[in-house]
Amino acid sequence: MRVLVITTPVPSHYLPLVPLLWALRSAGHEVTVLCQPDVLGAVRASGLTAVEVGKSFDVDAMLLRNLPAEQRPLQARPRPAPELLGGYGRLWWAHATAHLGHYTALADEYGPDLIVADPLEYCSLIIGARLGVPVVHHRWTVDAISGPARRFVRADAPEPAGRPGPAGPPDPAALPNPTVLLDPCPPGLRMPDAEAGVPIRYVPYSGGAETPAWVRADPGPGAGRRRVAVSLGNTPALHGEPFIRGLLHGLAACRDTEILVTLPRPYRAGVGPLPGNVTVVDPLPLHLFLGTCDAMVHHGGAGTAMTATAFGLPQLVLPQLADHFPLADRLTATGAGLSFETPAQQDDPRVVGQALDDLLSDPRYAGSARRLGAEMAVMPSPADVAADLERRARAATEPREASV
Repeated sequence: MRVLVITTPVPSHYLPLVPLLWALRSAGHEVTVLCQPDVLGAVRASGLTAVEVGKSFDVDAMLLRNLPAEQRPLQARPRPAPELLGGYGRLWWAHATAHLGHYTALADEYGPDLIVADPLEYCSLIIGARLGVPVVHHRWTVDAISGPARRFVRADAPEPAGRPGPAGPPDPAALPNPTVLLDPCPPGLRMPDAEAGVPIRYVPYSGGAETPAWVRADPGPGAGRRRVAVSLGNTPALHGEPFIRGLLHGLAACRDTEILVTLPRPYRAGVGPLPGNVTVVDPLPLHLFLGTCDAMVHHGGAGTAMTATAFGLPQLVLPQLADHFPLADRLTATGAGLSFETPAQQDDPRVVGQALDDLLSDPRYAGSARRLGAEMAVMPSPADVAADLERRARAATEPREASV
């Protein structure tokens, strides 16, 4: 079976798909990823085959262009109202229409039996309908955007000039739904009113790395100290250094607690000197060291939150944009975390310090987090889902008997 993967040009959109792609490859299927240069390195690192298409997208540069000086995303654009989340479809529809011709030509040349994509990649839906092959969209986490975004595209996205169809721009009103929508969220974390999805176990993956010596030597939680991991994704690159400085000072005030923060070297000077109980390390895959931690503090990124959930850790979420907010809502609703969504709350060291102390001191948070982790652990594995997708693809290509 030939599997064509199409991903939006953001590495964090591709990484959650990798365990499923590994499962398909291990089952003997051919897997090829169409991607822009932004994702090419992540595809190579995951050991899969890529076809590079187009120019770099650079999502951080796009976000920075729309940010006032010295303001991080949350300061410039507070939490969007739920009814506005579908508007993110405008960006990704414009991206799809710009790349559809090239992607279609490559898909025709490749001849896939199955298409796999992330939930905001619309070329996959159009190409799959044209070729008559199943299209699988793989959610990253709590998904408050992809369904509303598809509905927005159908109802409100402007139709490009020209005649819709094979010889012209696509018709947004005819955008199909995916054949299969995979959902890695454990049942307790899912949005009650979201589109139903097919469950798939989340397997932590954010690249390969050598396990550091300090991780190998660590005795783990309960070794006479409390360790809290802090990871803030691309927040440092988005005018986030002052926020990170204040946050780390606030968290460090939590008694008998070691703060372990992943922070790229270019941003350390901007963050400045830190208290003695804060250890700064280079970014590395979270699954290598979360087993040594008692809690997680983060920005609401999908991979960060889902990895912490897989390890059964209570979470303090400080969302910055887009789907960070509904993810924070769901973690809070399950009792597995706390969140603050305004700059005033997030920038107050007393607020974040007290919240962390509550997470570590009240066993109910850890209990709820462990229950979510246990739910996740019994979901169907990527290998199980890959076998099911193979059956679906085979059924889609088998000739049907004519009815009499």
